[in-house]
Amino acid sequence: MRLNMLKNKWRLRRYVKITAAVLLMTFLRYPMYAEPPTEPLTISSESGMRYYSDSEIELLIEDLTEAALEAIEQAAAEAARAAYLEGVEREAEVLRETARHQAEALRFRNEAEQLRRAGIRNGILIGVLSFIGGVLIGVTGTLIIIR
Repeated sequence: MRLNMLKNKWRLRRYVKITAAVLLMTFLRYPMYAEPPTEPLTISSESGMRYYSDSEIELLIEDLTEAALEAIEQAAAEAARAAYLEGVEREAEVLRETARHQAEALRFRNEAEQLRRAGIRNGILIGVLSFIGGVLIGVTGTLIIIR
């Protein structure tokens, strides 16, 4: 389970890195200027650079903002999912530990019961043997005295 938690963290980090790279590539790919173009909107043959108007820049900024918000929402959803899975994994681990402790307590209880029974049995056996030994010593003593 711990492996799944790490896997989800790696996925989230990878997703954030990819999203950041895509956004940076988008910004770096298109040169933008806040001033209205002084030349027509054709590609210059000298530098191969296209100049954008203010409305195009605003549309591009809106698109990027929308994409960034979606990426943030997806990242938040992934983070929430990862946190939920981590909580579930922790709860499962606690349940496993509880079951292990209960099994261990039951085993100790059974061993104690077996030892108690063995102790009672051994006590009765010692009592019987002591009685028989006492009787034998008493009889032997009486026979020695009588002779």
